Amino acid sequence: MSGRLLFGLTAGLVLAIPAWLLYRAQPALPVLPAPGETVLPVAAPDAGPSRRLFLDPLSPAQAAQAEDAPQLVGVVGRLPDNAIAMVRSRDGKTATLAPGQSHEGWTLVTLSTDAALFTKGERRVRSFLAADDPEPEVDEDAPLDR
Repeated sequence: MSGRLLFGLTAGLVLAIPAWLLYRAQPALPVLPAPGETVLPVAAPDAGPSRRLFLDPLSPAQAAQAEDAPQLVGVVGRLPDNAIAMVRSRDGKTATLAPGQSHEGWTLVTLSTDAALFTKGERRVRSFLAADDPEPEVDEDAPLDR
């Protein structure tokens, strides 16, 4: 009889403890306003961005500063984690860089679909992909040359 009693108490505890833990884990329900009660909105805190999102545009006075920076030739892979930049230096050498790697003293900081940000000391230069040549317009009504 004591074996059955001990088994019954153990089974009761095994079932009761998880139920009690689940009950305690539920978050408190929010207090809802009564029907017809006016609710005033709460103002959002004034938290501006902690850093600038964009660099200033490159002025002509800074163009000489960017002359020796690598030129972005292409971007391969998936942004933001597995992308690699293909760059060409002024002397024509090409290299592939992942963010954090360097080429001729320039470190690739960030990479996007059409631009790369390089730093060298205090200098920061954004290199854009060259624009594709526009395809010539085709006049569908024109006769074909044979």
